[in-house]
This record gives sequence, structure tokens and C-alpha cells, in this order.
Amino acid sequence: MSYRFFENKECEYYPCHKGIDKINCLFCYCPMYHIEDCPGNPAYKIKDGIKVRVCTECTYPHEADNYDRINEKIREQRMRDANG
Repeated sequence: MSYRFFENKECEYYPCHKGIDKINCLFCYCPMYHIEDCPGNPAYKIKDGIKVRVCTECTYPHEADNYDRINEKIREQRMRDANG
């Protein structure tokens, strides 16, 4: 299952989130950031008059059980983008 989960305890930012025991670093950045119906729990703030997604409290991409759902959301978004 190593292709689905990678934990980098040597990272200077580890742990990047509190509240989860095992952090999946495979998605260190959120690949769903630009997906409108992201299954995580983003917050929003207004910066320079623009609504910006803030994901600092979201642990969804770091939870090992979400690997398949993340890839499914990415595929769905690619299909939407391809079909205009």
C-alpha cells in the first residue's frame, strides 16, 4: 500500500496538521484546491475583495482512507474541463 500512503516524519513542517495520528504526505499540497465541490472542509476569507479558499484546518488529503476519493474527484474535474 506504499503507493497510497507516504509519511515524511523528517519534513521540517511535520506534523503539518494537529488531530490526526498518521499524516499522508503523498498529497502534501491539496490537489483538489481548485475543485469547487471539494469533499474536505475548507473555510473561506475575503482577500483584496476576492473570495479565497483557506485549507489550513482541512486534513482530508492527509487521511489515508481518502486516497481513492481524491483521485476520483480529480478524474471528475478533468472530465468536466475536457467537456467544457
